[in-house]
This record gives sequence, structure tokens and C-alpha cells, in this order.
Amino acid sequence: MTKRAEAKYKIDRRMGENIWGRPKSPVNRREYGPGQHGQRRKGKLSDFGTQLKAKQKLKGYYGSISEKQFRSYYHEALRMRGDAGENLIGLLEGRLDAIIYRAKFVATVFAARQFVNHGHVQVNGKKVNVASYQVKPGDVVSVKESSKQLEVVLIATQLAERDVPDFLEVDHAKLTAKLTRRPGLSEVPYATQMEPNLVVEFYSR
Repeated sequence: MTKRAEAKYKIDRRMGENIWGRPKSPVNRREYGPGQHGQRRKGKLSDFGTQLKAKQKLKGYYGSISEKQFRSYYHEALRMRGDAGENLIGLLEGRLDAIIYRAKFVATVFAARQFVNHGHVQVNGKKVNVASYQVKPGDVVSVKESSKQLEVVLIATQLAERDVPDFLEVDHAKLTAKLTRRPGLSEVPYATQMEPNLVVEFYSR
């Protein structure tokens, strides 16, 4: 098993939830954490513990985001008008690697980051290889012509386990995706409950 796959499954087991809804997640078989003490009964979490878990789950969902970067999304969400939790979700879903994942151009968020970093993606016709690049409503994300026949792309577009959300207009024949608007929490097809309001509470302590 690759290091990335191990990390991905470790997050699922630590959270005790299949956060991406993947059929191979280990919590489909056993809903307890990793290690020899994983099966011990856990006590009720404190408010801090609940907030920390919500932060770790949301941060982990988007792959290899550093704590510094995730905190910067929180501060940006505070500066924006409206609800900070909803703004946080909009910023995370506006990441280029998140768009690639949501559009089903690759199978996982980890693969999406790698796909972008390796130069397979364009935004409005220009190559962008930064996974955290913020896609704006109206921007068109596309797979580079020479990358359209890659096996990871051909397999991902046929996946039946998840659907493309309504805030994206996707053409799988041309491998293009247009972000129509920044989504709110209720529009994002998370496989498990996310609580960005608790993340805001965690950072505002």
C-alpha cells in the first residue's frame, strides 16, 4: 500500500468515519481507531475535543493541507461577508484540487493534488500547477489535451460512487469544469457530516 493510501485510511480510522465515502475504507469493516488501543471505549468528548475533531476531519478531508494554510482559510473566511463557516467551505471548495476531485477527473483528493502539481490542469486556458489555487466563479478548469487519455482520468470519470455537485458545470467529453458559484455547506456532497461552525469556534477560542 502506498504512503498516500495509508495516510488516507489512517484519517478514516482515527475519525471513526468513512469521510470520503470510499468503498475500500477500513471503517466499513471496523469502526474504531488504529493501534492496539483503538477498540477501547472512548469517553464523551469535551467541547474542545469536539471542536478539534471537527477541525481535523474537515482539514483531513481536503488532503495535504498544512495547519498554517488551513488557519489562513479561517482568517480569510472571517474577513468575508456572511457566515464564517459557510465562507470557509466556499474557500475550501474553491481550491483547484477540490474542483478536479468534484468534477470526477480523478478518483481521490490526494490524486487531485498530484494531478495538478504534475501540470495536467489549465484554468481559463493557462497551465496552473498549484493545488491551492483559488478558482473563481466563472472560471473554466480543463484537463490539458495531452493528459486526457491518462488511465487515472478515464477510470475516474466512470466512477459511480459519487455525483458531480450542482455548483459545477462539467463536460466529461471535453474534460472541462466551470465553477458557477461558491457553494455553501448544504450544497457540498460530503459523505459524512461536516461542522464548519465548530471549526470557527475552535480557532476563535
